[in-house]
Amino acid sequence: MSHEGIATRSVMRSVAFLGASALAVSVLAGCSDPDPAGKPLAGQDIAPAARAEIADGGTLHWAVDAVPETLNTFQSDADAATTRIAQAALPSMFRFDAAGRPQRNPAYLESAKVVETEPKQVVLYKLNQQAVWSDGREIGAADFAAQWRALSGKDSAYWTARNAGYDRIEKIQRGDNDLEVRVTFGQPYADWRSLFSPLYPKEVMGTPDAFNDGARRKLKVSAGPFVVKQIDRKSGEVLLTRNPRWWGERAKLKEIVLRAVPRDERAAALAAGDLDLAEVDPAAAKRIALAAPPRPQSPSAGGSATPLMGPERRSLTPAQKRDKARFRGFEVRKSLEPAYTQLALNGGEGPLADERVRRGVARALDREELAKLVLSPLGLPAEPVGSHLALSGQAAYADNSGAIGGQDTAEAQALLADAGWVPGGPVEERKKGEKAAGSEADKPKKGSGSEKSEKDSKKDSKKDSEKESGKKGDKDSAKDSDGGDDGTYIVGEDNKADGDEGEHLAQDGKQYGSKQLPQGGVPGAYAPQGTAAPAGAAVRPLAKDGKALTLRFVVPQGEGSQSLRTVADRIGIMLERVGIRTVISKVSDESYFKDHIASGQYDLALYSWPTSAYPATDARPIYAKPVPAADGSLNVEQNYTRVGTDQVDQLFDQAVATLDESESRSLIRKADSRIWAAAGSIPLYQRPQLTAARTNIANAGAFGFGTPLYEDMGFLKKGSGAPAPSSQR
Repeated sequence: MSHEGIATRSVMRSVAFLGASALAVSVLAGCSDPDPAGKPLAGQDIAPAARAEIADGGTLHWAVDAVPETLNTFQSDADAATTRIAQAALPSMFRFDAAGRPQRNPAYLESAKVVETEPKQVVLYKLNQQAVWSDGREIGAADFAAQWRALSGKDSAYWTARNAGYDRIEKIQRGDNDLEVRVTFGQPYADWRSLFSPLYPKEVMGTPDAFNDGARRKLKVSAGPFVVKQIDRKSGEVLLTRNPRWWGERAKLKEIVLRAVPRDERAAALAAGDLDLAEVDPAAAKRIALAAPPRPQSPSAGGSATPLMGPERRSLTPAQKRDKARFRGFEVRKSLEPAYTQLALNGGEGPLADERVRRGVARALDREELAKLVLSPLGLPAEPVGSHLALSGQAAYADNSGAIGGQDTAEAQALLADAGWVPGGPVEERKKGEKAAGSEADKPKKGSGSEKSEKDSKKDSKKDSEKESGKKGDKDSAKDSDGGDDGTYIVGEDNKADGDEGEHLAQDGKQYGSKQLPQGGVPGAYAPQGTAAPAGAAVRPLAKDGKALTLRFVVPQGEGSQSLRTVADRIGIMLERVGIRTVISKVSDESYFKDHIASGQYDLALYSWPTSAYPATDARPIYAKPVPAADGSLNVEQNYTRVGTDQVDQLFDQAVATLDESESRSLIRKADSRIWAAAGSIPLYQRPQLTAARTNIANAGAFGFGTPLYEDMGFLKKGSGAPAPSSQR
């Protein structure tokens, strides 16, 4: 499963140790519900329109974070732009519907099903007889076989980022005719629909050289509604044009230009007419939303069409009036991403290695309050996430949070006391250079940002306010972002919070540790944003063996991460109420994930994981029990909380090998219940997705769970009252 960028589908979450008492908790919440998966909290918001209403032609200028380093989604440096190009130019046997469930793609498949289970699982693909590569060759078994051999993991000459599922295939054969492909599995594989999406031609997959280098900078052969015409790294643009050999519905757009624009520059690029479509942060979204009156709720948008909570339109400031004029002709389309923000608890060392302490932290959190803090100002459904492995609407979803329980101060304190942490205990004076109880928790330095005052907090709040109204931040704010202090402060000191409540909204435009997800999966782990924290009543700090219970909370310090820091502050105040002290440590965006999360140099951290339609495959590396490597180090895969159990591993293994879909989902939900009880990571809220779009763009915007249909995107015909397409300006 992996946003804004995108991670390999093998990127998922973390597991933790499970005590006997936890197993007594109900395994599944809502088992009696015939469909605990429910519906997506927010649907797509793409301004749907029939093809007959869309003009033929036009160029869509669409923002991306960067020109991709590779066009091969199976390489480790693939990103969100790689996925976007693959969706437009390459076959996918299955694509995701609005509920995030895989559906057969009729452009390429007439049918695909399991035709044998004994002695081996066999899947028979019947291909669309019109499906051809852009060089005229039919798509067939040779392409499937080449991709299997490249991704099977048997040939180390192929520099692949993942081989999950392909390593279970035993052979691939031509069926009764050229349009049939028989795939035989050596081991049963429940997530077989995840394979061959995207599918590359044998020219790319056939040799290690072609795989490693041939498809990094160009796609000579493709098979989608668009082809890659040109990649201009100097200007930062990728040009996609109509595929003349496309057999499906002819693409409405003549061209799509993917333009690399940093997120903090997108509002200006939209106002200047350089972009037609761009994901934006909440501050920019509020500015852009001033230009368009709230739209009536559409069936596709679900609860996402409620207006952004912003200024009263009848009393706009001069800056807001300028924004209203600058962004005329644009609107904000919004949904929730197939990704959620979590609080990660590093159980590899320090106090959080004790399951009772992790559970105590979990019981101190008010997840509903955090979800409302982040999502309510955006007019999005503010419900906490109930699963580590799926989101509401996805087939495997069930709210299993009952396995850990809700916010309960008394229960949190009882768990911590059972672990030996008592309030008001004696605290030894630390010697110079000695660490606190938390891992790598450096003692704050007085006068260098360690003691964050109300004045410093107001600086950060002022900077975000000025940014929201189009002004530059002050010099002090810039100094803070550039690391002008040591980046460390204690939450709740002087009972001051970081900014004013409601000022900051949750969506960090950056991503951390991203890898690639096919089919519009979303960036790997990336940090969210939140809103300001209120002051809370302090209690006597907890101590044990002469040391206070102090946890190092690592956050990125970049200018776009202010809201993340306010979320951390709010959590810190919640923990302070049960006697846990948190030291916020701000680190550079570049080192946040690589040098701190992945390397285990943190106690607490906020980052996000995407969810997948195939959790049995994609979640396992996130929750696999870390094992010692040959060199004595610990192999954690993507389990950055460094805790796991044999039982959770076994449930994943059973789920991926079970061809009964209902039984497989049940096993996944059991695994999730045990992950909750272990409290290695605490899901908080689904990430918001905000897209600025010209009002006359149809079938594009905030796609939510769904895969974009590139052939249906376009500009509404003249006479709709919307501005002309950018190519006609």
